[in-house]
Order: sequence, then structure tokens, then C-alpha cells
Amino acid sequence: MLKKKTLSELIEELRKNENVIHWHEIEPQEAKTMPMPEEVDVRISTALHNRGVKQLYTHQYEAFQAVRRGENIVAVTPTASGKTLCYNLPVLQTIAEDSNNRALYLFPTKALAQDQKSELNEIIDMMGLDIKSYTYDGDTAPNIRQVVRKAGHIVITNPDMLHSAILPHHTKWVSLFENLKYIVIDELHTYRGVFGSHVANVIRRLKRICSYYGSNPVFICTSATIANPKELAQELTGLEVTLIDNNGAPRGRKHFVFYNPPVVNKPLNIRKSATREVNEFAKSFLKNKIQTIVFARSRVRVEIILSHIQELVKKELGTKSIRGYRGGYLPKQRREIEQGLRNGEILGVVSTNALELGVDIGQLQVCIMTGYPGSVSSTWQQAGRAGRRHDEALILMVASSTPIDQYVMVHPEYFFDRNPESARINPNNLIILVDHVKCAAYELPFKEGDQFGDLEIEEILEFLTEERVLHHSGNKWYWMSDGFPAHNISLRSASQENVIIIDQTETANHKVIGEMDRFSAMTLLHDEAIYLHEGVQFQVELLDWEEKKAFVRQVDVEYFTDANLAVNLKVLEIDKEIKKVNSEVHYGDVTVNAMPTIFKKIKMSSFENIGSGPIHLPEEELHTSATWIDIHHMGGIETKALEQVLVGISNVLRHVVPVLVMCDANDVHVVPQIKATHSGLPTIYLYDRYPGGIGLSDEIFKRIDEVISSAIRLIKHCPCEDGCPSCIGNEIEAKKAKSTSINLLSELI
Repeated sequence: MLKKKTLSELIEELRKNENVIHWHEIEPQEAKTMPMPEEVDVRISTALHNRGVKQLYTHQYEAFQAVRRGENIVAVTPTASGKTLCYNLPVLQTIAEDSNNRALYLFPTKALAQDQKSELNEIIDMMGLDIKSYTYDGDTAPNIRQVVRKAGHIVITNPDMLHSAILPHHTKWVSLFENLKYIVIDELHTYRGVFGSHVANVIRRLKRICSYYGSNPVFICTSATIANPKELAQELTGLEVTLIDNNGAPRGRKHFVFYNPPVVNKPLNIRKSATREVNEFAKSFLKNKIQTIVFARSRVRVEIILSHIQELVKKELGTKSIRGYRGGYLPKQRREIEQGLRNGEILGVVSTNALELGVDIGQLQVCIMTGYPGSVSSTWQQAGRAGRRHDEALILMVASSTPIDQYVMVHPEYFFDRNPESARINPNNLIILVDHVKCAAYELPFKEGDQFGDLEIEEILEFLTEERVLHHSGNKWYWMSDGFPAHNISLRSASQENVIIIDQTETANHKVIGEMDRFSAMTLLHDEAIYLHEGVQFQVELLDWEEKKAFVRQVDVEYFTDANLAVNLKVLEIDKEIKKVNSEVHYGDVTVNAMPTIFKKIKMSSFENIGSGPIHLPEEELHTSATWIDIHHMGGIETKALEQVLVGISNVLRHVVPVLVMCDANDVHVVPQIKATHSGLPTIYLYDRYPGGIGLSDEIFKRIDEVISSAIRLIKHCPCEDGCPSCIGNEIEAKKAKSTSINLLSELI
């Protein structure tokens, strides 16, 4: 039997690999500590001492002191640096001093809430104090809900539950709201874009309810590294916030390795598939019993990698030792996977960014990323999953052929020397704001002169009165409908309803196995689509669009599916413009009509197209904000060539924009038009994929020169001769497409 290799031996082997582009070593760091503050209750300090916490890290100490002074704080330190104690310590101390005091914990996911509850309860048990902490989410049994409302010292929930189940029924939560001392917002950096804009309004409603019951809680926020944590915390809470970023946690040696797969097609600069390389690396670590996490950017990619790795190691390890983890899995499955990782039963996990967050999954030694995660912040979050505390760890980023991956490989300094991105929210997006004003009016009537956060909202109240949603009587506005509005408002998606996925394989007995938002469902759950779940393939037999149900059946096929979306845009209004020599840049409102057209069947092993079919779904209309560039000077490019060049430039912008404005690749869409309806000119649109927009295209407008310069750099530095999948795309046949694209972009600045 072959001797198993250690991680150190495998790291030395990797150093000799000619496809390693950059090797960045992060030195170990000793802990910086402070003594436990004298005022901490002896039962708390003893319990912590018994758990190995004899002193506090500098950031934990500073957080405790600031919170005790009544300051709202945001603590920003890397993954696994003990941020939890920044809020658990002051909260437990306050409840130990007076058992009437209460705290509300908000986590972005149920998984995280469950995880934190376990850790908190272990400390409470050791303290020997009667402090009751409960999670309150969709899985909480009805008989327990009453106990939580009446007696929960610490209520652990998520923003969705606060929005739809706690605030609308605040009269059942009197003891919580009257005595609320602290509101904890963990993983602050996740509250960006649409979700963050909604949550900022939920916080406005929460503060309004607290004020009604006479409490004025202190906010304790924690965040991974982003460029603007203080600004984001202030936008989210509407309050002045103190930043705490003096990280005192120790760390082991980390090797951060950039790996670029070999080129397999020189003229087109196509490289060996990142997915295949990741499979081989994962197999090598797992066979040596080294606990490994593999990150992939999409649900589909997670499932493809998972099925390959399970196949590669099933003889040595068994498929149950390698699991998948992503949104759409049911809670019981996720709990089981987290537990298996902690106790070592599960050796490997393939995940989307769902495991970027602070769920405790134990000591992983290796983190492999399939491609650049899309932002500096996300990359560090994922890297933080390996080598927690003192152990040596390896982080391996395997590049794909996409433009941004190749750019990061060639310019490692772009990643290592750059500040993380800023998180953007727009709480005053009119569509989101009006929804939450309705919810707030249901919870408590508005009086004349009342503000919502720091906003004057009388116009909105009058509009809702005209729409017969509110009733104006005396000097108050009252809710006048039967139902309550929060029920129909989703915090996480632009569309209000998710599509439920029902497995109708004979043995499954019509079981719900997941859900998906409506926009994604158009291209991932259409009839005949291959949907992947836990490594198992399902074919969509019927998508009932009216009922929002997708009926799937288990299959075993050698392909996956990918769908095309046809998009048409119309300009409604121009709010801002910049006139340049050869172009004009505009920002304003547009309507987007999107319709899925065809889907392709793509072979898993070779990624070649082996078939296609039509998609029959209704058109979806979206009213949103956009930045667009009208091009006046074409430099003599022929019409057919111009169309291809615009498609190529849009391909590059699609990769550059998410990196610069810190959003998901799906949050901003880039669409070229050879002859725009509003002007008859060649135009490139960059629009927010959410009703009303969430400020992303506004940010693009402000930074348009930086966006265009980044696109030029990316194309210039691509080693291909005249355009390839790593820059302007692989279907560009125009002569000198690469140099033409660079020249055209240069004229737009």
C-alpha cells in the first residue's frame, strides 16, 4: 500500500509545476492579546477560560470597551479571527447584570444562525446562568415560537424572518422590544445590492418599532474585509458607527498559489479546462486524506465537479466522504454536511460561495478555487476557509479561460496590492422603499411629520392613499387592506416568487428538493433542462410557469444544458450625461424585455455542443436604470465587423464591471446594439438586473473611464494574436478584431 503524503510534501511537489504562475507566501502571525476586562462577570470569564479563552484578542477587547460605552460598532477582521466574541461577550455581560435585558442577532442565512446558536449555548451551559437563546426561523416549530417570543433573552434570526414574521407581529414580542439592548448584524459585507437595500429598510422599520416600545438598542456589526465597512454599516443602520479593525488573531503559514492550466489550442489561446484541473488536484489531496474545500462559481459547476470527484475517489474513499453544498439544498442536508466536515467524516466539500460565510466547518487544510471568485473580498473570504489558526495551509486558484481570470493571472499585483471593493446599497430605490413604507404602515400608523429613517415620505404616503392602500384620517395614515404586505415581498430577489422544484422520480413521491428565483429559472429550469442537485442529474419534464413549479425526474446523461436570452432595450429617460469627443455617456431609466430563446446541450467531457432545442416561455419586462455609451465615431469599421467588435467589447465589459463595482456577474448585464432605438447609433448598455436599479449602473457612470481603461488593459495583455475566449470572445471573425476593439475603446475615453 502506498504511503500517504503530507501536505508539506504535496506543496513541495506543486512548487515544481511549470503552470504555477505566482506563489505568494503569507507569514505566520503571533496573537496580540489583552487581559480579560475586570468588569466581566466571573461566570463568563470562567466559562471562556474552560474553552481555552484566557485573554482577548486586541479587536475583541476594543469591541467590548466601545460597546460598553454605548457606541455602535463594526468589527472588521479576517475569517476565523474570533469575531463572534465581539458581540457574545457584551451581550452575555449585559444579561448577566440584568436578566430582563434582551438581544437580537441577525445572520444572513439560516445555516449560520444554527451554527452560532450551538456555540453560544455551549458557553451559556458552562456559565450556569439561566440565559435562553433560541433560533427563530422557518424551521422553528409553532409550539416553540411562543416560548421564544415570551422568554428568549437572545433571539437569533435572519432578515427575512424579521421582515415577514417578527415586525408585522410586534405586539407578540413586547418583552423583546421593550428590553432590547443590542442588535447584532453579522457578515455585514453580504448586505449589498438588492438584498442590502431591502435590509436597510427592514432596519428602518425595526428602529421605528424599538422607538415605539421605548428602547434604543446599540448595533454591533461584524464584517469580512471590504473597502467601506464603516460607510456600509452607517448606510444600513442610519447611525454613526465606530470602526474596529485592529486584528489580534494568530494565523499559520499560508501558501497562496495562482495556477494557469496549459494552453491546448495556441491560435485561440484556449487552455485546458479549469474544471478538469481542479478535479485532478482535489483527487490528489483527498486520496492523501487531506481535508479540502473546492469553490465553484455556479450551482451547475458545483454539481459537475462533485460528480467527477465522487467518481474519481469512490473506490478509495466512498462517495459519501465528498459532498456538495449550495443554496437550494434543504436545511437538514446542510446541517448534516456541516457536522460531517467538523468531525472529519466528510473529507471534501464542493461549494458555491454559500460557505464563504462564517459557518463553522472545522479545520480545512486546502482551499481550491475554480476560477477567480469575482471580487478581492470574496477571494479572501474563501481563502480564509483553509488553515484556521496555527496550521500550514494551501490556497490554490485555478484559472479558467475567461478574461478576468487571465488578467488576474498575468497581474497578481492587481489582486495582492489592491484594496478590497466597496459594497454598494441603495435603500432609497423607489420600488424597494415604497414596499417597506407599506410594511411599516401596517406595523404602526404614520403620523404627519414622521420620517422613515432620515427620509421625508409624505409624498409616498399620499400616493399610497390615492392607490387605496392607506387611509388618511386626522393626522395619521392607516393600513386599510386585509392581508399584510410583508408576505408578498422577497428581500433577496427582484422577482417576488420563487419556482419550487419537485422531484417526481418514482421513489421520490413528489418531494420538494429545492427552489430558484424566477429570473434564473427562465434559463435553468425550462422544459428539458438538466438540473443538477447533490451530484445527481434531473431532467425538467415540465416548468409550470403560472404555478411556479418545475417537475423534474432523475436521469443519467453525458451532457448539461445552457440557455440563450434575447434582450431588447428602450430608453425612457436620461438623468445624467457626459459628452466626449467621439461618444456620449448617459445614465437614466430603461425598459428591458428579456426572453429565453434556445438551449444547447453541452457534452460534459469535452464541452462540445451536441444538440439544441427551443424554449417556450413568456417575455419578462424589467424597468431599471442603466448607463449606456452612444458611439459617434466608428473609425471606418464596416457594419458586419462593427457588430462583432461590439459583441467582443461587451464580453470584456461583462467581466470587468463586476470586479470594479463589487457585484455578482449576474447583477449587471451588458448588451450591445448596432442601431439603438433612441438614437440610431451603435450603443453599449450596462444595466442593473433589478426593478428600479440598485445603484450599480450609477457607479459605472461615475467610473466609466476606469471601466473602459480596465477593458483596454485586459484585451492588450491577452497573449492571443487576434481575439480569443479569454478576451473578446471566440466567435469573432472580423479581421484585426483585437486591435480594432482596443482602438475603438481608446476613442471612447
